[in-house]
Amino acid sequence: MTKPVILVADDDADVRQALSMLLRDCGCEVATAASPAEALSWLRHKRPDLVLLDMNYQRDTTSGAEGLALLRQINTMDSSLPVVVLTGWATVELAVQAVQMGAQDFLEKPWENARVRSLLNTHLALAEARSRVSSQEQSACPGNPQDDDPVFRSHAMREVLELAKRVAPSDVPVLLTGESGTGKGLMARWIHRRSSRRGGPFISVNLGGLAETLFESELFGHVKWAFTDARTDRVGRIEGARGGTLFLDEIANVTPAQQARLLHVLEEGVYERVGEAVSRPTDARIVVATNADIRQLIGEGRFRHDLFFRLNAVEISLPPLRARRDDVPLLARHFLARLSDPEGRSFSLSASADRALEAYDWPGNVRELAHVMQRAALLAKGARIEVADLRLLGGPSTEGLENLTLEQAERYVVRRAIESCGGDVAAAAAKLGVSRSALYRRLEKLRE
Repeated sequence: MTKPVILVADDDADVRQALSMLLRDCGCEVATAASPAEALSWLRHKRPDLVLLDMNYQRDTTSGAEGLALLRQINTMDSSLPVVVLTGWATVELAVQAVQMGAQDFLEKPWENARVRSLLNTHLALAEARSRVSSQEQSACPGNPQDDDPVFRSHAMREVLELAKRVAPSDVPVLLTGESGTGKGLMARWIHRRSSRRGGPFISVNLGGLAETLFESELFGHVKWAFTDARTDRVGRIEGARGGTLFLDEIANVTPAQQARLLHVLEEGVYERVGEAVSRPTDARIVVATNADIRQLIGEGRFRHDLFFRLNAVEISLPPLRARRDDVPLLARHFLARLSDPEGRSFSLSASADRALEAYDWPGNVRELAHVMQRAALLAKGARIEVADLRLLGGPSTEGLENLTLEQAERYVVRRAIESCGGDVAAAAAKLGVSRSALYRRLEKLRE
Protein backbone atom coordinates (compact mmCIF):
# COMPACT_ATOMS: atom_id res chain seq x y z
CA MET A 1 0.00 0.00 0.00
CA THR A 2 1.30 3.48 -0.86
CA LYS A 3 2.17 5.59 2.16
CA PRO A 4 0.03 8.73 2.60
CA VAL A 5 1.95 11.95 1.96
CA ILE A 6 1.55 14.81 4.47
CA LEU A 7 2.75 18.37 3.88
CA VAL A 8 3.61 20.23 7.11
CA ALA A 9 3.69 24.01 6.52
CA ASP A 10 5.01 25.85 9.58
CA ASP A 11 7.69 28.50 10.11
CA ASP A 12 8.86 26.89 13.37
CA ALA A 13 11.66 24.37 12.70
CA ASP A 14 10.99 22.56 16.00
CA VAL A 15 7.32 22.09 15.07
CA ARG A 16 8.22 20.78 11.63
CA GLN A 17 10.72 18.32 13.10
CA ALA A 18 8.40 17.07 15.86
CA LEU A 19 5.45 16.57 13.54
CA SER A 20 7.64 14.91 10.93
CA MET A 21 8.88 12.35 13.47
CA LEU A 22 5.36 11.65 14.72
CA LEU A 23 3.84 11.35 11.25
CA ARG A 24 6.59 9.05 10.03
CA ASP A 25 5.95 6.84 13.08
CA CYS A 26 2.34 6.72 11.85
CA GLY A 27 3.54 5.32 8.51
CA CYS A 28 3.38 8.54 6.48
CA GLU A 29 5.77 10.24 4.13
CA VAL A 30 6.35 13.84 5.18
CA ALA A 31 7.25 17.00 3.26
CA THR A 32 7.84 20.31 5.03
CA ALA A 33 7.62 23.98 4.11
CA ALA A 34 8.87 26.89 6.22
CA SER A 35 6.85 29.62 4.47
CA PRO A 36 3.71 30.13 2.40
CA ALA A 37 5.82 30.62 -0.73
CA GLU A 38 7.66 27.34 -0.12
CA ALA A 39 4.39 25.50 0.49
CA LEU A 40 2.81 26.83 -2.71
CA SER A 41 5.93 26.01 -4.72
CA TRP A 42 5.80 22.40 -3.48
CA LEU A 43 2.05 22.11 -4.14
CA ARG A 44 2.43 23.28 -7.73
CA HIS A 45 4.39 20.12 -8.52
CA LYS A 46 2.93 17.51 -6.15
CA ARG A 47 -0.32 16.66 -4.40
CA PRO A 48 -0.20 15.43 -0.80
CA ASP A 49 -2.97 13.47 0.90
CA LEU A 50 -3.24 16.05 3.69
CA VAL A 51 -1.83 19.48 4.58
CA LEU A 52 -1.08 20.53 8.17
CA LEU A 53 -1.12 24.31 7.83
CA ASP A 54 0.20 26.84 10.35
CA MET A 55 -2.02 29.92 10.72
CA ASN A 56 0.64 32.40 11.81
CA TYR A 57 3.89 33.05 9.95
CA GLN A 58 4.76 36.39 11.54
CA ARG A 59 5.82 36.16 15.18
CA ASP A 60 4.66 39.70 15.94
CA THR A 61 0.99 39.11 15.11
CA THR A 62 -1.75 36.68 16.00
CA SER A 63 -4.29 37.62 13.34
CA GLY A 64 -3.89 34.46 11.30
CA ALA A 65 -4.06 36.56 8.13
CA GLU A 66 -1.13 34.85 6.41
CA GLY A 67 -2.42 31.41 7.23
CA LEU A 68 -5.90 32.25 5.96
CA ALA A 69 -4.44 33.73 2.77
CA LEU A 70 -2.42 30.56 2.20
CA LEU A 71 -5.51 28.43 2.87
CA ARG A 72 -7.40 30.45 0.24
CA GLN A 73 -4.63 29.89 -2.31
CA ILE A 74 -4.49 26.15 -1.61
CA ASN A 75 -8.26 25.99 -2.05
CA THR A 76 -7.94 27.73 -5.40
CA MET A 77 -5.31 25.25 -6.55
CA ASP A 78 -7.23 22.16 -5.35
CA SER A 79 -10.48 22.57 -3.43
CA SER A 80 -10.61 18.82 -2.69
CA LEU A 81 -7.27 18.76 -0.85
CA PRO A 82 -7.84 18.19 2.92
CA VAL A 83 -6.31 20.91 5.10
CA VAL A 84 -6.03 20.87 8.91
CA VAL A 85 -4.98 24.23 10.36
CA LEU A 86 -2.39 24.51 13.15
CA THR A 87 -2.44 27.31 15.69
CA GLY A 88 -1.10 28.00 19.15
CA TRP A 89 -3.87 30.46 19.95
CA ALA A 90 -6.88 28.68 18.51
CA THR A 91 -10.31 30.22 19.02
CA VAL A 92 -13.70 29.09 17.88
CA GLU A 93 -13.97 32.19 15.69
CA LEU A 94 -10.74 31.42 13.84
CA ALA A 95 -11.67 27.76 13.46
CA VAL A 96 -15.07 28.74 12.04
CA GLN A 97 -13.42 31.16 9.61
CA ALA A 98 -11.02 28.44 8.46
CA VAL A 99 -13.90 25.97 8.02
CA GLN A 100 -15.83 28.54 6.00
CA MET A 101 -12.82 28.81 3.71
CA GLY A 102 -12.56 25.06 3.27
CA ALA A 103 -10.40 23.73 6.13
CA GLN A 104 -11.41 20.31 7.43
CA ASP A 105 -10.35 20.69 11.07
CA PHE A 106 -7.95 22.45 13.44
CA LEU A 107 -5.19 21.35 15.82
CA GLU A 108 -4.03 23.39 18.80
CA LYS A 109 -0.40 23.77 19.82
CA PRO A 110 0.94 22.20 21.93
CA TRP A 111 -0.78 19.11 20.63
CA GLU A 112 -1.35 15.66 22.05
CA ASN A 113 0.12 12.91 19.90
CA ALA A 114 -3.07 10.87 20.25
CA ARG A 115 -5.07 13.82 18.87
CA VAL A 116 -2.73 14.07 15.86
CA ARG A 117 -3.09 10.35 15.15
CA SER A 118 -6.87 10.60 15.45
CA LEU A 119 -7.01 13.60 13.10
CA LEU A 120 -4.76 11.85 10.63
CA ASN A 121 -6.83 8.68 10.53
CA THR A 122 -10.11 10.60 10.36
CA HIS A 123 -9.21 12.95 7.52
CA LEU A 124 -7.32 10.44 5.42
CA ALA A 125 -10.38 8.19 5.65
CA LEU A 126 -12.63 11.16 4.78
CA ALA A 127 -10.52 11.95 1.74
CA GLU A 128 -10.78 8.34 0.60
CA ALA A 129 -14.55 8.40 1.13
CA ARG A 130 -14.91 11.62 -0.87
CA SER A 131 -12.82 10.16 -3.66
CA ARG A 132 -15.01 7.07 -3.73
CA VAL A 133 -18.21 9.14 -3.82
CA SER A 134 -16.77 11.36 -6.57
CA SER A 135 -15.93 8.31 -8.66
CA GLN A 136 -19.44 6.94 -8.20
CA GLU A 137 -20.96 10.28 -9.20
CA GLN A 138 -18.78 10.54 -12.30
CA SER A 139 -19.88 7.07 -13.38
CA ALA A 140 -23.54 8.07 -13.06
CA CYS A 141 -25.40 9.45 -16.07
CA PRO A 142 -24.60 13.20 -16.04
CA GLY A 143 -27.59 14.12 -18.12
CA ASN A 144 -30.24 12.77 -15.77
CA PRO A 145 -31.93 15.78 -14.15
CA GLN A 146 -32.67 13.74 -11.03
CA ASP A 147 -29.01 12.99 -10.30
CA ASP A 148 -28.22 16.41 -8.85
CA ASP A 149 -31.60 17.78 -7.75
CA PRO A 150 -31.12 19.88 -4.59
CA VAL A 151 -32.37 18.36 -1.34
CA PHE A 152 -34.84 20.69 0.36
CA ARG A 153 -38.32 21.26 1.71
CA SER A 154 -37.97 24.90 2.81
CA HIS A 155 -39.92 27.69 1.15
CA ALA A 156 -36.70 29.67 0.68
CA MET A 157 -35.10 26.98 -1.47
CA ARG A 158 -38.33 26.31 -3.36
CA GLU A 159 -38.32 29.93 -4.55
CA VAL A 160 -34.65 29.65 -5.58
CA LEU A 161 -35.27 26.50 -7.61
CA GLU A 162 -38.33 27.94 -9.33
CA LEU A 163 -36.31 30.93 -10.50
CA ALA A 164 -33.38 28.73 -11.57
CA LYS A 165 -35.71 26.49 -13.60
CA ARG A 166 -37.06 29.51 -15.48
CA VAL A 167 -33.58 30.87 -16.17
CA ALA A 168 -31.77 27.64 -17.07
CA PRO A 169 -33.02 27.13 -20.68
CA SER A 170 -31.93 30.62 -21.80
CA ASP A 171 -28.43 31.91 -22.57
CA VAL A 172 -28.61 35.00 -20.33
CA PRO A 173 -25.78 35.57 -17.81
CA VAL A 174 -26.62 34.55 -14.24
CA LEU A 175 -25.23 36.06 -11.03
CA LEU A 176 -25.24 33.68 -8.06
CA THR A 177 -24.89 35.34 -4.65
CA GLY A 178 -24.77 33.96 -1.13
CA GLU A 179 -22.42 33.12 1.69
CA SER A 180 -19.51 30.75 1.29
CA GLY A 181 -20.63 27.13 1.35
CA THR A 182 -24.24 27.71 0.27
CA GLY A 183 -23.78 25.73 -2.94
CA LYS A 184 -23.25 28.33 -5.64
CA GLY A 185 -20.96 26.04 -7.62
CA LEU A 186 -23.48 23.20 -7.47
CA MET A 187 -26.24 25.59 -8.56
CA ALA A 188 -24.15 26.73 -11.54
CA ARG A 189 -23.71 23.12 -12.63
CA TRP A 190 -27.42 22.43 -12.02
CA ILE A 191 -28.34 25.34 -14.33
CA HIS A 192 -25.89 24.09 -16.98
CA ARG A 193 -27.38 20.59 -16.97
CA ARG A 194 -30.83 22.03 -17.64
CA SER A 195 -29.75 24.42 -20.36
CA SER A 196 -29.68 24.00 -24.13
CA ARG A 197 -25.87 23.73 -23.71
CA ARG A 198 -25.97 20.69 -21.43
CA GLY A 199 -24.19 18.60 -24.07
CA GLY A 200 -21.23 21.02 -23.99
CA PRO A 201 -18.49 21.47 -21.40
CA PHE A 202 -18.90 23.05 -17.98
CA ILE A 203 -15.70 24.99 -17.23
CA SER A 204 -15.18 26.40 -13.73
CA VAL A 205 -12.61 29.09 -12.86
CA ASN A 206 -11.95 30.31 -9.31
CA LEU A 207 -10.92 33.93 -9.81
CA GLY A 208 -10.28 34.51 -6.11
CA GLY A 209 -6.69 33.32 -6.10
CA LEU A 210 -5.76 33.88 -9.73
CA ALA A 211 -2.61 36.03 -9.93
CA GLU A 212 -2.71 39.16 -12.11
CA THR A 213 0.03 37.73 -14.32
CA LEU A 214 -1.91 34.51 -14.95
CA PHE A 215 -5.39 35.98 -15.47
CA GLU A 216 -5.23 36.62 -19.23
CA SER A 217 -3.37 33.41 -20.04
CA GLU A 218 -5.81 31.35 -17.92
CA LEU A 219 -8.97 32.87 -19.42
CA PHE A 220 -7.92 33.77 -22.95
CA GLY A 221 -5.03 31.38 -23.62
CA HIS A 222 -1.69 32.26 -25.19
CA VAL A 223 0.45 31.50 -28.22
CA LYS A 224 3.93 30.01 -28.13
CA TRP A 225 6.59 32.41 -26.83
CA ALA A 226 4.03 35.09 -25.92
CA PHE A 227 6.10 35.31 -22.73
CA THR A 228 9.19 33.56 -21.34
CA ASP A 229 7.58 30.35 -20.09
CA ALA A 230 5.07 30.01 -22.95
CA ARG A 231 6.71 27.09 -24.75
CA THR A 232 3.52 25.88 -26.45
CA ASP A 233 0.17 27.32 -27.49
CA ARG A 234 -2.46 27.16 -24.76
CA VAL A 235 -6.25 27.12 -25.04
CA GLY A 236 -7.88 29.42 -22.46
CA ARG A 237 -10.94 28.67 -20.34
CA ILE A 238 -13.22 30.81 -22.52
CA GLU A 239 -12.27 28.80 -25.58
CA GLY A 240 -12.50 25.55 -23.63
CA ALA A 241 -16.09 26.39 -22.66
CA ARG A 242 -17.17 26.75 -26.31
CA GLY A 243 -20.70 25.41 -26.72
CA GLY A 244 -21.11 25.08 -22.95
CA THR A 245 -21.04 27.12 -19.75
CA LEU A 246 -18.21 29.18 -18.24
CA PHE A 247 -18.56 29.51 -14.46
CA LEU A 248 -16.52 32.35 -12.92
CA ASP A 249 -16.42 32.02 -9.14
CA GLU A 250 -15.46 34.86 -6.75
CA ILE A 251 -16.06 37.46 -9.45
CA ALA A 252 -15.89 40.32 -6.91
CA ASN A 253 -12.18 39.66 -6.36
CA VAL A 254 -11.00 40.62 -9.85
CA THR A 255 -8.87 43.76 -10.24
CA PRO A 256 -9.97 46.87 -12.18
CA ALA A 257 -7.79 45.82 -15.15
CA GLN A 258 -9.30 42.34 -15.14
CA GLN A 259 -12.80 43.82 -14.94
CA ALA A 260 -12.07 45.90 -18.04
CA ARG A 261 -10.95 42.80 -19.97
CA LEU A 262 -14.05 40.85 -18.97
CA LEU A 263 -16.30 43.74 -19.93
CA HIS A 264 -14.68 43.89 -23.38
CA VAL A 265 -15.36 40.18 -23.91
CA LEU A 266 -18.99 40.49 -22.81
CA GLU A 267 -19.69 43.59 -24.88
CA GLU A 268 -17.89 42.59 -28.08
CA GLY A 269 -18.28 38.82 -27.91
CA VAL A 270 -14.63 38.31 -28.89
CA TYR A 271 -11.28 37.77 -27.17
CA GLU A 272 -7.61 37.51 -28.16
CA ARG A 273 -5.07 34.98 -26.95
CA VAL A 274 -2.05 36.55 -25.25
CA GLY A 275 0.54 37.32 -27.94
CA GLU A 276 -1.93 37.03 -30.82
CA ALA A 277 -3.66 39.82 -32.75
CA VAL A 278 -6.48 37.59 -34.06
CA SER A 279 -9.90 38.09 -32.46
CA ARG A 280 -11.82 34.90 -31.72
CA PRO A 281 -15.59 34.75 -31.12
CA THR A 282 -16.92 33.58 -27.77
CA ASP A 283 -19.59 30.90 -27.53
CA ALA A 284 -20.18 30.20 -23.86
CA ARG A 285 -22.98 30.94 -21.43
CA ILE A 286 -21.62 32.98 -18.49
CA VAL A 287 -22.53 32.20 -14.89
CA VAL A 288 -20.71 34.08 -12.11
CA ALA A 289 -20.78 33.82 -8.33
CA THR A 290 -19.69 35.84 -5.30
CA ASN A 291 -20.11 35.86 -1.55
CA ALA A 292 -19.40 39.61 -1.43
CA ASP A 293 -21.87 42.52 -1.59
CA ILE A 294 -21.16 43.73 -5.13
CA ARG A 295 -23.53 46.68 -4.81
CA GLN A 296 -21.50 47.91 -1.86
CA LEU A 297 -18.30 47.44 -3.87
CA ILE A 298 -19.82 49.48 -6.71
CA GLY A 299 -20.64 52.27 -4.25
CA GLU A 300 -17.05 52.18 -3.02
CA GLY A 301 -15.72 52.37 -6.60
CA ARG A 302 -14.17 48.89 -6.43
CA PHE A 303 -16.40 47.17 -9.01
CA ARG A 304 -17.51 48.51 -12.37
CA HIS A 305 -21.21 49.28 -12.62
CA ASP A 306 -21.24 48.52 -16.36
CA LEU A 307 -19.71 45.07 -15.78
CA PHE A 308 -22.25 44.37 -13.05
CA PHE A 309 -25.02 45.33 -15.48
CA ARG A 310 -23.68 42.85 -18.05
CA LEU A 311 -23.34 40.02 -15.56
CA ASN A 312 -26.56 40.58 -13.66
CA ALA A 313 -29.21 39.69 -16.23
CA VAL A 314 -30.69 37.47 -13.51
CA GLU A 315 -29.56 37.29 -9.88
CA ILE A 316 -30.19 34.16 -7.83
CA SER A 317 -29.45 34.51 -4.12
CA LEU A 318 -28.82 31.28 -2.23
CA PRO A 319 -29.97 31.47 1.41
CA PRO A 320 -27.64 30.50 4.24
CA LEU A 321 -28.39 27.18 5.92
CA ARG A 322 -29.50 28.92 9.14
CA ALA A 323 -32.31 30.52 7.09
CA ARG A 324 -33.51 27.11 5.86
CA ARG A 325 -33.30 25.00 9.03
CA ASP A 326 -36.09 22.72 7.80
CA ASP A 327 -33.62 21.41 5.23
CA VAL A 328 -30.92 20.43 7.74
CA PRO A 329 -32.33 16.97 8.68
CA LEU A 330 -32.98 16.14 5.02
CA LEU A 331 -29.50 17.21 3.96
CA ALA A 332 -27.87 15.39 6.87
CA ARG A 333 -29.60 12.13 5.89
CA HIS A 334 -28.80 12.75 2.24
CA PHE A 335 -25.09 12.99 3.03
CA LEU A 336 -25.25 9.94 5.31
CA ALA A 337 -27.02 7.90 2.62
CA ARG A 338 -23.99 8.36 0.40
CA LEU A 339 -21.71 6.89 3.04
CA SER A 340 -21.33 3.42 4.48
CA ASP A 341 -19.14 1.93 7.19
CA PRO A 342 -16.75 -0.99 6.54
CA GLU A 343 -19.53 -3.47 7.30
CA GLY A 344 -21.83 -1.75 4.82
CA ARG A 345 -24.33 -0.61 7.44
CA SER A 346 -26.52 2.44 6.89
CA PHE A 347 -26.19 5.33 9.34
CA SER A 348 -29.00 6.98 11.29
CA LEU A 349 -29.23 10.02 13.59
CA SER A 350 -30.37 9.95 17.20
CA ALA A 351 -33.12 12.39 18.21
CA SER A 352 -30.65 14.47 20.24
CA ALA A 353 -28.23 14.62 17.29
CA ASP A 354 -31.10 15.76 15.07
CA ARG A 355 -31.93 18.58 17.48
CA ALA A 356 -28.30 19.61 17.79
CA LEU A 357 -28.00 19.84 14.01
CA GLU A 358 -31.10 22.01 13.73
CA ALA A 359 -30.02 24.30 16.59
CA TYR A 360 -26.53 24.90 15.19
CA ASP A 361 -25.99 28.09 13.14
CA TRP A 362 -23.87 26.49 10.36
CA PRO A 363 -21.42 29.32 9.63
CA GLY A 364 -19.91 27.13 6.90
CA ASN A 365 -23.39 26.35 5.51
CA VAL A 366 -24.06 23.20 3.45
CA ARG A 367 -20.36 22.55 2.89
CA GLU A 368 -19.80 22.43 6.65
CA LEU A 369 -22.79 20.12 7.13
CA ALA A 370 -21.39 17.69 4.56
CA HIS A 371 -18.02 17.67 6.35
CA VAL A 372 -19.68 17.16 9.74
CA MET A 373 -21.69 14.16 8.54
CA GLN A 374 -18.68 12.55 6.87
CA ARG A 375 -16.66 12.97 10.04
CA ALA A 376 -19.48 11.76 12.29
CA ALA A 377 -19.86 8.59 10.21
CA LEU A 378 -16.20 7.81 10.84
CA LEU A 379 -16.27 8.63 14.55
CA ALA A 380 -19.53 6.86 15.41
CA LYS A 381 -19.06 3.64 17.41
CA GLY A 382 -21.98 2.06 15.59
CA ALA A 383 -24.46 2.87 12.87
CA ARG A 384 -26.31 5.37 15.07
CA ILE A 385 -24.81 8.86 15.22
CA GLU A 386 -25.01 10.68 18.58
CA VAL A 387 -24.40 14.31 19.54
CA ALA A 388 -20.83 13.53 20.64
CA ASP A 389 -20.01 12.22 17.15
CA LEU A 390 -20.92 15.54 15.51
CA ARG A 391 -18.16 17.60 17.17
CA LEU A 392 -19.85 20.87 16.23
CA LEU A 393 -17.82 24.07 16.59
CA GLY A 394 -18.82 26.79 19.01
CA GLY A 395 -20.75 24.81 21.62
CA PRO A 396 -20.98 25.73 25.31
CA SER A 397 -17.16 25.66 25.50
CA THR A 398 -14.35 26.11 23.01
CA GLU A 399 -13.94 22.34 22.96
CA GLY A 400 -17.17 21.90 21.00
CA LEU A 401 -19.74 19.22 21.79
CA GLU A 402 -17.65 16.06 21.73
CA ASN A 403 -17.08 15.93 25.49
CA LEU A 404 -20.61 16.83 26.63
CA THR A 405 -22.81 14.61 28.71
CA LEU A 406 -26.33 13.94 27.47
CA GLU A 407 -27.71 16.49 29.96
CA GLN A 408 -25.20 19.14 28.85
CA ALA A 409 -26.04 18.50 25.21
CA GLU A 410 -29.75 18.81 25.96
CA ARG A 411 -29.20 22.07 27.83
CA TYR A 412 -27.21 23.40 24.87
CA VAL A 413 -29.86 22.44 22.31
CA VAL A 414 -32.68 23.94 24.37
CA ARG A 415 -30.75 27.17 24.97
CA ARG A 416 -29.90 27.56 21.29
CA ALA A 417 -33.53 26.92 20.28
CA ILE A 418 -34.79 29.61 22.66
CA GLU A 419 -32.10 32.07 21.53
CA SER A 420 -32.89 31.46 17.85
CA CYS A 421 -36.56 32.22 18.58
CA GLY A 422 -35.75 35.50 20.32
CA GLY A 423 -36.69 34.17 23.78
CA ASP A 424 -40.14 33.00 22.66
CA VAL A 425 -40.57 29.72 24.58
CA ALA A 426 -43.69 28.74 22.66
CA ALA A 427 -41.88 29.12 19.33
CA ALA A 428 -38.87 27.24 20.72
CA ALA A 429 -41.14 24.41 21.85
CA ALA A 430 -42.62 24.16 18.37
CA LYS A 431 -39.13 24.16 16.89
CA LEU A 432 -38.08 21.30 19.18
CA GLY A 433 -41.29 19.35 18.51
CA VAL A 434 -42.58 19.41 22.13
CA SER A 435 -45.43 21.18 23.90
CA ARG A 436 -44.83 24.46 25.69
CA SER A 437 -45.59 22.90 29.06
CA ALA A 438 -43.15 20.06 28.36
CA LEU A 439 -40.43 22.57 27.51
CA TYR A 440 -41.11 24.53 30.71
CA ARG A 441 -40.83 21.30 32.72
CA ARG A 442 -37.57 20.54 30.95
CA LEU A 443 -36.22 24.02 31.71
CA GLU A 444 -37.05 23.59 35.39
CA LYS A 445 -35.26 20.26 35.48
CA LEU A 446 -32.20 21.64 33.69
CA ARG A 447 -32.00 24.49 36.25
CA GLU A 448 -31.74 22.01 39.15
